[in-house]
Amino acid sequence: MATDLDVFVGNTTRIDEEAYQLWLDGYSVLDAVSIRIKNGILEQTGATSDVLEGDTMDHYRTFQMLERFLHSPPKLVNQLIFQIPPYVQAMLIEKYYTFDEAFVREVLGKKLSKGTKKDLDDVSAKTKITLKSCRRQFDNFKRVFKVVEEMKGPLVENIQQHFLLSDRLARDYAAIVFFANNRFETGKKKLQYLTFQDFAYCAEQLIQNWTLGAVDHMADDIDVDLDKEFLQDLKDLKVLITDKDLLDQHKSLVCTALRGKINVYSEMEANFKNLSRGLVNIAANLLHTKDVRDFFIDLVEKFIEPCKAEKWNANDVQFFLTNYMKAARALDAFKHQGVWERYMGTVRCCILKMYHD
Repeated sequence: MATDLDVFVGNTTRIDEEAYQLWLDGYSVLDAVSIRIKNGILEQTGATSDVLEGDTMDHYRTFQMLERFLHSPPKLVNQLIFQIPPYVQAMLIEKYYTFDEAFVREVLGKKLSKGTKKDLDDVSAKTKITLKSCRRQFDNFKRVFKVVEEMKGPLVENIQQHFLLSDRLARDYAAIVFFANNRFETGKKKLQYLTFQDFAYCAEQLIQNWTLGAVDHMADDIDVDLDKEFLQDLKDLKVLITDKDLLDQHKSLVCTALRGKINVYSEMEANFKNLSRGLVNIAANLLHTKDVRDFFIDLVEKFIEPCKAEKWNANDVQFFLTNYMKAARALDAFKHQGVWERYMGTVRCCILKMYHD
């Protein structure tokens, strides 16, 4: 008796997201099998542990073969060996370049070199992230840095173009590249309360306002290097604290604007000159590489800690910085308004982001 059969043959590569995440997290096949069993996959599928082990091994082999394409995501999109739908390709790329915040917080601002990579054993032990995952994440940071560090054009756009990342992830990588290039200090004890997202926000402000790209969209390395001419001009702001008349006028304008509007008015009035000196001295010293690296430490030591010691809340800080910045515009003898706005506008944003427990 004849039987008709309809047969369909396809070669679409099946990607199991759970297995992919376990592979990215650096788990061995046996560890991944144990985790999948704990997650209830045997009950869901009716499979045996032997079948699950073989399935996991198959997935791992596929991921290992795909990895060389993931190192250059456009190659994954254009290759013809694996038939993978575009939305799955996007998932593979995004997850491969996603990083753990605990890990990036440990290496942020450090040189992406062999020396730093040798310390990943300690980072792995401290963060409880597998060494294999730490190495993948570090290599991703280094790979992105090497590709985009010499490119002209906006940093985020360059990263998106060459690595096909989402806008948010590309912005995070831009912050990592920017911090690695300028070697900002982020590891000191008094900076440990700050999250990667705090630093990433500040990096975005610095890129938008203090780099060469802020004034010249055709410059080399426009979003990586700070504008040296701007940093040189910052020393002119010292007149705000060295000219006694200007200092007194500035204080008077700020006090008039804030009287009755903040809870710490008397503390602000008493400490105004010290706070102003702190902010202006940070600006005047940024021409030196070491002071650039210590930028965030200086913001904490010279402004944030003194304000916290006097029990300022976030609203007090916001009112003060807004009026402190605004008051300088009314000083007729102050001739550096453009530099002041460019400096204080960015510092204000950074401090407000950093002012938390």
